[in-house]
Amino acid sequence: MDVSSDQIADPTLAEMGKNLKEAMKMLEDSQRRTEEENGKKLSGDIPGPLQGSGQDMVSILQLVQNLMHGDEDEEPQGARIQNIGEQGHIALLGHSLGAYISTLDKERLRKLTTRIFSDTTLWLCRIFRYENGCAYFHEDEREGLAKICRLAIHSRYEDFVVDGFNVLYNKKPVIYLSAAARPGLAQYLCNQLGLPFPCLSRVPCNTMFGSQHQMDIALLEKLIKDDIERGKLPLLLVANAGTAAVGHTDKIGRLKELCEQYGIWLHVEGVNLATLALGYVSSSVLAATKCDSMTLTPGPWLGLPAVPAVTLYKHDDPALTLVAGLTSNKPADKLRALPLWLSLQYLGLDGIVERIKHACQLSQRLQESLKKVNHIKILVEDELSSPVVVFRFFQELPGSDPALKAVPAPNMAPSTVGREGHSCDALNRWLGEELKQLVPVSGLTVMDLEAEGVCVRFSPLMTAAVLGTRGEDVDQLVACIEGKLPVMTCTLQLREEFKQEVTRTAGVLHVDDPNWPGIGVVRYEHANDDKNSLKLDPEGEKIHAGLLKKLNELESDLTFKMGPEYKSMKSCIYIGMASDEVDVSELVETIAVTAREIEENSRLLENMTEVVRKGIQEAQVQLQKANEERLLEEGVLRQIPVVGSVLNWFSPVQPSQKGRTFNLTAGSLESTEHTYVYKVQDTGVTPPQTPTGSRTKLRLPGQKPFKKSLRGSDALSETSSVSHTEDLEKMEHLSSGQEQEALEANSPEPQPGAPAPQEAEQTGTFQNIAQGPEDDRPQVEEPENLR
Repeated sequence: MDVSSDQIADPTLAEMGKNLKEAMKMLEDSQRRTEEENGKKLSGDIPGPLQGSGQDMVSILQLVQNLMHGDEDEEPQGARIQNIGEQGHIALLGHSLGAYISTLDKERLRKLTTRIFSDTTLWLCRIFRYENGCAYFHEDEREGLAKICRLAIHSRYEDFVVDGFNVLYNKKPVIYLSAAARPGLAQYLCNQLGLPFPCLSRVPCNTMFGSQHQMDIALLEKLIKDDIERGKLPLLLVANAGTAAVGHTDKIGRLKELCEQYGIWLHVEGVNLATLALGYVSSSVLAATKCDSMTLTPGPWLGLPAVPAVTLYKHDDPALTLVAGLTSNKPADKLRALPLWLSLQYLGLDGIVERIKHACQLSQRLQESLKKVNHIKILVEDELSSPVVVFRFFQELPGSDPALKAVPAPNMAPSTVGREGHSCDALNRWLGEELKQLVPVSGLTVMDLEAEGVCVRFSPLMTAAVLGTRGEDVDQLVACIEGKLPVMTCTLQLREEFKQEVTRTAGVLHVDDPNWPGIGVVRYEHANDDKNSLKLDPEGEKIHAGLLKKLNELESDLTFKMGPEYKSMKSCIYIGMASDEVDVSELVETIAVTAREIEENSRLLENMTEVVRKGIQEAQVQLQKANEERLLEEGVLRQIPVVGSVLNWFSPVQPSQKGRTFNLTAGSLESTEHTYVYKVQDTGVTPPQTPTGSRTKLRLPGQKPFKKSLRGSDALSETSSVSHTEDLEKMEHLSSGQEQEALEANSPEPQPGAPAPQEAEQTGTFQNIAQGPEDDRPQVEEPENLR
């Protein structure tokens, strides 16, 4: 029922709701500003002294807004605060109401908090099928389990309140955790309970039968018997209804029987507990309703911010629950349930069930879609009702059965399987990051599993309500996966070919980097490279920097970067993903030739300084010697100022301008007499041509580098295939030197002033090669042009 704020009798409540609405509107509007407006930062962001006169509410909210969104340009897109709906405003209002309610008189506060606490407990127990249970509301998800452990200790050790640690020392308690439990849970419990680490027993998961993420019940029973024989007390078992990694559920029914047999407290936690609110629940999850306690996280399930987690438990002794900290006589502790109390009333039972059902439908939709996609392996426990979907890209190995999906063939070497696994891990990590950027509302998570490797997890129960994920987003996610598969498949196929080609090419070294998802990593070995050292190589870094610049200037479809990120190792060239057929031989040859050219040019520049310095010294010596010879020829009298002028007037001397020029190409000193006599500067020796790769091929107009030849391609039409084939044959015909023979046979006799036949032949050949890719006609009129 909709009630306007004017109908609220309490003016403080009406004003609180109005102020909260205005404050949330002001903070949310800041997220929609343009980049230009976000760039304007106020001076209020700088810490300063507290103003004596105070500030109004608008100024304070403006300051909070700047602190929340002031650095948005520097943060990644995923770090921005998500927009919250009206149900989120209700949850935030609960915190403000809690502060206001705490100002009431004690009797009225006691009645109100008792009503809020009892209503919320009753609703949660009925929604999640946990009859006659009690509730403990806490901020940290792990806090409830720590309180339950305290309750179990007080229940099993009657003298613990009096004797304390001495009771535990005589008979040590044991808490059993699954190997698939959330990370850091064991250390948290030890710190909160003050127990040593040997009091926690890690139960392995299945290795032969069943899911590899479920607790091995046979090993658990063996551990319990061994602990009892050693004089220890099995205290508590933590089971998973949806593991933190892949969402698998332990066999809770069988675990409950085992706990009843040995008197062990059974606690259940996990994301799959949310499905207890639905009409259809799997038997493994439904067995959690018979456990001694369970922890629920309704905040992420329902998209409610700042809502506490809830631990439901069953116990008959209120004194022990009070000592364990599960209950409290303070009204302020009971007010923790107020945000959840308001939110549950706002959503209603239908709204709660609809949100959980929508999340399960999203996971089912993704699972059904991925079954039709090749090279995608799905890791789900129950295909009918699994709310978590974990998938990864895989490549079928030669000789393996496609029906087994990622099971290596027996005849494959372990090293080969290991390399394929590392390659797929890097590709799956790249795939997960790409999908997170393309479909941010999907809430994907990239994780590294011990047995399967790197996988991508889709858990809509934890993200869909907050991010607003819809069915169309799942379809977009599947489309993005299908679009990335050809790139990953092509890249994985080219990896081995690239490694073999690098091995066959002199001067380059293949570097194995399992974390790089591209074609591969290559390093150029220069002349002064120490192959046995991993220290920083300045000369190699300079060569690789120039090589990276040259490769990026080619405008190919491949991406190149220089690494590694850690400067303690030598520099390498990292080649990215390949979306099409790549001529690996041309790629490797281009890298080797380009790096060799850069090294030779660098060495030439380094040697040029010494050559020029020696040339200048030699020129000075020759000029000084020539000056002394001139003095001997002219005589000493001509050097006297007055006498020399008279002698020069009677017998003038023919002046000769002698100098020296340094030829950089030949590296030698030459006289400048030819320059002054013929008024033309001698060009010297023609510099040699830049070396090129023997396998560098000519490309068609518009064809990008490192693309394989289109000859024989079935994708082209008959006409286009013929035309492209003719173009390739013409270019190969021109490059083979037949035009040179035609020039020698048809060229006329050289005339005075005309270039020599060899020079004309060389000039014609260069013109033919330069004009060949742009002109499809054979160059038969070249002799006329030269004439």
